[in-house]
Amino acid sequence: MDEIVNAVCLHMSKRHEVPVDSVEVELLYDEEQGFSAEVWVQGRSRFIIEANLKEAIMQYMLAEYDQRVFPSQITLDVEDEIWADIA
Repeated sequence: MDEIVNAVCLHMSKRHEVPVDSVEVELLYDEEQGFSAEVWVQGRSRFIIEANLKEAIMQYMLAEYDQRVFPSQITLDVEDEIWADIA
């Protein structure tokens, strides 16, 4: 879960050209809506959907682990917390 949050923080900071420490993320799961996150960028709230989460994970994997992954390889799941499995 921590790496997903890190991925979203880095992605949103690059996208909005703000420092990483000005981004906050809360991962969400709803049986009807699926996976999403509420993101605060410099105090402004916005919601991102599962596709945006996967995009952030893809960029994070490339930047941090030098591994190219595709959305079809990423599976999000929830038990006690939200986690990602990369095939």
